[in-house]
Amino acid sequence: MSGYDNTNVFAKILRGELPCHKLYEDADTLAFMDVMPQGAGHALVIPKIPSRNMLDADPAALAPLFAVVQKIAIAVKAAFAADGVTIIQFNEPASGQTVFHLHVHVIPRFDGIPLKPHAGGMEKPEVLAANADRIRAALAG
Repeated sequence: MSGYDNTNVFAKILRGELPCHKLYEDADTLAFMDVMPQGAGHALVIPKIPSRNMLDADPAALAPLFAVVQKIAIAVKAAFAADGVTIIQFNEPASGQTVFHLHVHVIPRFDGIPLKPHAGGMEKPEVLAANADRIRAALAG
């Protein structure tokens, strides 16, 4: 396992070098829309503490991370009137990890509708913005 690379896309988002459709942010975490969604409302939650993945993460970062994963999962399920929510976390290339900053996928699911491939096509910015608005509204209650 290689060390953490602070030039990864999520590190750049955290530093404000790249834009994102932000859903939620606190002192420990950031949640935003996945630009290559596997389904409508696909969100990502990342810790602000650098770690390549779950295998090298500071255990102290995991409790706040997964508390926000739960908050986002509840919001995406409500925002999209989903039948369920898939939560996925990849570790190392053999598992399918493509961005080497710990991140958790939160994807609303609908009976009978399969997920699109991971790392598929880029979604239109206006679709991401509209989906982000729906999730932020659900977070606001």
